[in-house]
Amino acid sequence: MLERLGENAKAAARALAVADTSLKNGALLAAADLLEAETEAILASNAEDIEYGKRAGLSEALLDRLKLDRARVKGFADGMRDVAALPDPVGRVLGETVRPNGLRLVKVAVPIGVIAVIYEARPNVTADAAALCLKAGNAVILRGGKEAINSNKTIAETMRRAIEGAGLPADCVQLVADTSRESAAALMRLNGYVDVLIPRGGAGLIKSVVENSSLPVIETGAGVCHIYVDKAADPRMAADIIFNAKTSRPSVCNAAECMLIHRDIAEAALPLIAEALKTKNVEIRGDRRTLELAPGAVPAREDDWGREFGDYIIASKVVEDMDEAMEHIYRYGTKHSECIVTQDLQAAARFQKHVDAAAVYHNASTRFTDGGEFGLGAEIGISTQKLHARGPLGLNELTSMKYIVYGSGQVR
Repeated sequence: MLERLGENAKAAARALAVADTSLKNGALLAAADLLEAETEAILASNAEDIEYGKRAGLSEALLDRLKLDRARVKGFADGMRDVAALPDPVGRVLGETVRPNGLRLVKVAVPIGVIAVIYEARPNVTADAAALCLKAGNAVILRGGKEAINSNKTIAETMRRAIEGAGLPADCVQLVADTSRESAAALMRLNGYVDVLIPRGGAGLIKSVVENSSLPVIETGAGVCHIYVDKAADPRMAADIIFNAKTSRPSVCNAAECMLIHRDIAEAALPLIAEALKTKNVEIRGDRRTLELAPGAVPAREDDWGREFGDYIIASKVVEDMDEAMEHIYRYGTKHSECIVTQDLQAAARFQKHVDAAAVYHNASTRFTDGGEFGLGAEIGISTQKLHARGPLGLNELTSMKYIVYGSGQVR
C-alpha cells in the first residue's frame, strides 16, 4: 500500500514541479473555500476523534490540541490563502556567477520532490503541511496519529477534491489511512519514493523516526523551552511572559517548560509568577528555593529538568547567575526556543550570542516561534537541527536547488 502511495506521489510530483504559480495558487484557494464549505463534515469527523480521545484518557491539553471548531477550521483555510499570497519559492535565483572560462552558473530553487510527514494528534497539520508542500512544488504523503484519523481523512479528501478540480493531480496530497505502527515503520523506509521525512510531534515520536528511518530526516518539534528571568528583569513583565508562554497553549512545542530565576530577583519575581500561573492551575515543580517563594509548588524530580510536559506543569529553578542558567539550558534544552527577560541590554546580547537554539528571545514569549508569526504564512514544523533548515519550516525551506549552466561550446 505504501509503495502504491509512493508511486502516485512521484507521478504527482513531476506534474507539480513544473506547474505555474497561478495553477498552484488556484488549487490552494479552491481547497480553502471547499474546507470552509465542508466545515460541518469536518467538525462531525472531529467529534468522533474527540470522543475516542476521551475514552483513551487523553489529557485536557491534548484534547485541546485535537479539537477543531469553526474558528480553527477557518484559521487553517485562511492560512492556505496566506500561503497562496506568498511569493512562489520555486525558480528563485539563489546566486549567479561567471567562471573565467565563460561558463555562467545560475543557482535556482527547485522542489524537493516527495515529502512525507509523520505527526500526532493535530488535524490542522494535515491542512498546513499539504498547503506548504503544494506551493513549494512537492507532493506530500501524510501519516497522522490514530487519535485524529477521522478529522484527517475528511480534511485530506476535501483538499484532494479541490486540487483535482483546479487542474492538478489529486495525488499531490495523500493520507496514509492505516495508523498502525507497521505503517509508520514502512513509511520510514520508503526509499526510492520519498525524498525527505519530517516528523512533527513529541520527543518520543522524533526519537523513533530518527533512530528507525532510512530516509533523510528533518527533526522538528521537541520543545523544552526555558525562560530565564535575569536580575535586571521587570518582575511584572516576567510574570506576563511566563504566563503566556506556559498557558496560552500548553500542549504545543513552543510553550515554556522551565523557568530559571536569578537569585537576586527571585524574592520579588517568583511570588508574582506563581500568582499568575495559579489562575490557570499550573503546577510548579521547583527546587528548594522555589518551594520557599512560590506557594503551592511541589518538589521537582531530576527527570522534570529537560521534560516536555505538554500540560499545565512548569519546572522552576533559582540560579546563581546567567552562567548557571545557560549551563542548564545547554544540558536540558532541545535547541528550539529560549528566552531572557531583562532590562540589561548587554546581558540580553550575551545570552542571545551564547545560547544555541533556533530562536532566542529577549523580553518576548516563546510562543512566537511559529511560521505565521514569523511571516512565513504557515509552517510544516519547527526544525531543531541545523541541516538543511532551522526554525520554522516555511516555503523556502521546502525547496532544494540546482545549477543551470550556460555555455558557448566550452570543453574541459
